[in-house]
Amino acid sequence: MTSKTVCVKLNADAEARPVAVLVQKASQFESKVLIETGDKKINAKSIMGMMSLGFTNGSEVVISAEGVDEQEAVENLAEYLQCDK
Repeated sequence: MTSKTVCVKLNADAEARPVAVLVQKASQFESKVLIETGDKKINAKSIMGMMSLGFTNGSEVVISAEGVDEQEAVENLAEYLQCDK
């Protein structure tokens, strides 16, 4: 299992629906991908689950993945969540 803690830095103007984009990105990987914040640990491929997570800019989240492409999945999602575009 690979994991990484990141501080969310998404610009709302860059993406109207950042959670939907995050789910799409997570779904590109075979690995099981989870996003954790506080006491919640959610499947990053579940749109309903991710919407319930309710993270915002400045939130600290842990991205973890387990599977054949876990390293790539974690790095890709971390890069997206830390985006300053």
